Amino acid sequence: MKKDNHLKWILILVLLSWVYFILGNSFLSLTNPDEVFYSGTAKEMIKHRSWLVPYLFDEPQFEKPILTYIFLRLSFLSLGLNNFAARFVPAIFALIGVIAAYFLGFLAFKDKKKAFLCGLILMSSGLYVGMARTVFTDMVFTVFISLSLVSFYWAYVKQERKSIGIILFFAFAALSVLTKGPIGFMISAITVVLFLAIRKDLKFIACKEVLWGFLVFIVIAVPWYALMIKEYGSSFTHEFFYNDHIRRIAEAEHAANDTWYFYPATLIGCMFPWSLFVIVSLCLFFRRLFSKDALPIYSFLACWIAAVFIIFQPAHSKLVSYIMPAFAAAAVLTADVVYEAIIKNKRFLITLAVINAFILLAAPAGLIYASNKYAVYITSKAGIYGLVVVFIILILAMLYAALKRRIFMYIYVLLILLPLMLGFVFYNHAKLDPYTSSEEASAYLLKNYKVNNTILCSKFFARGVRFFTEKPVAVINVRGTPYFSPHPTPYFDTDEGVVDFLKKQRITYCILKKGALADLERLVDKESKLEVLKVIGDEHVVRIEIK
Repeated sequence: MKKDNHLKWILILVLLSWVYFILGNSFLSLTNPDEVFYSGTAKEMIKHRSWLVPYLFDEPQFEKPILTYIFLRLSFLSLGLNNFAARFVPAIFALIGVIAAYFLGFLAFKDKKKAFLCGLILMSSGLYVGMARTVFTDMVFTVFISLSLVSFYWAYVKQERKSIGIILFFAFAALSVLTKGPIGFMISAITVVLFLAIRKDLKFIACKEVLWGFLVFIVIAVPWYALMIKEYGSSFTHEFFYNDHIRRIAEAEHAANDTWYFYPATLIGCMFPWSLFVIVSLCLFFRRLFSKDALPIYSFLACWIAAVFIIFQPAHSKLVSYIMPAFAAAAVLTADVVYEAIIKNKRFLITLAVINAFILLAAPAGLIYASNKYAVYITSKAGIYGLVVVFIILILAMLYAALKRRIFMYIYVLLILLPLMLGFVFYNHAKLDPYTSSEEASAYLLKNYKVNNTILCSKFFARGVRFFTEKPVAVINVRGTPYFSPHPTPYFDTDEGVVDFLKKQRITYCILKKGALADLERLVDKESKLEVLKVIGDEHVVRIEIK
């Protein structure tokens, strides 16, 4: 690809990505329990002057490999220890993923406009936007897998680039292994082997470039794991390989998600507002896949999506974010179907666009319902009604565009919906933060009281309280479900444990859910004093003095 031929399209994607992924990232506080977990680990790595060992609660923690924490630490050192810096990492990787989708689309179809639509659909898919704006490992992991597979496809269709393409395939696969573990390489490898087997071209990887690539993979991926095994032995291998990999296959962390349809429904539903187009594209995709003149990209995308399901579907622990590596492939196949239908003026696309617009009318109705049921999260009903009016106007504009067969206009209006919803979230951040983050409760406690010992927290708040106060924390979770991965903090799930802890401290400050507060009110004797200092959202700031 010549850079000057693609610069315009890439610049547009970059500017739109700034709106979708970066604009407003400083508004919302880092949320419980996951954003503060990953950000807190990077923060404590700075405290311990560590680049290779992840720390949390002043102890090494091995739920995930090191690479995302390194990126977060670099971001904190460059931009400061703040919300924007933490979210800058997934946002930048999301942008890279969009450019990779564009690159793959052009390699596959040799059409810049269709390639642009590939990037556009991926960029504006609901879950992709959400994960671009939240601090998890999943976006970084997803993009490294995408870069790995795009590099391979580049090598496959551009024989003169075979060497560099294969080397990059292994390099990016190694980086995915350093981001989330061996499943990164497994997804990439299964995709490639299935693709070549279907095309009866396994000889493509019978070359010296694969040996060099595998050596690059070993050099990048293996040393950190070898160092952790050498330094921490079974404490690392048990937590990382058994608890966070093998055990997740056998046990469901969230039992309600453990169904056969969870991932298919998630893939389709979380590509909102493109979900209806994705369903139809998948149906038409199978027809294209088995046609005599099928492009190689069709079997490649099919193998890509299949590999993600092969890895994650059998495991009992299922999470929405696990399906993310399939999003780029789904976006490309959807863009292909939609673009071809636009060019050929297919009637079914007009029908689909009209149906989609009517489905989207559920959003204003949902907003009105939510403004009454969840009024505590809303700054003002006037804002809700204003948003509803704008939504309806946009949907009417979409209907007009569809009926006039102006599908590109329809798409441009559709692209406004998610940024509009994000803007509404930012507008309500002062109301949302107390229910999603422990920042305000922690700040209130530190500002008004001298805390010189361990803070007692509900399980859900422990990571956030630790992040925002930098104080030692203990967890009260009487008769509750323990952490899936044990945390190196005092953990009390019995009445006796809680009482003993309170007696040792004499004065204890707490940040609690309502249920944990009820447990303490039951356990604290009449001679002692329990005082609710402030209620912030669903967090109760409490002081207990044992007499």
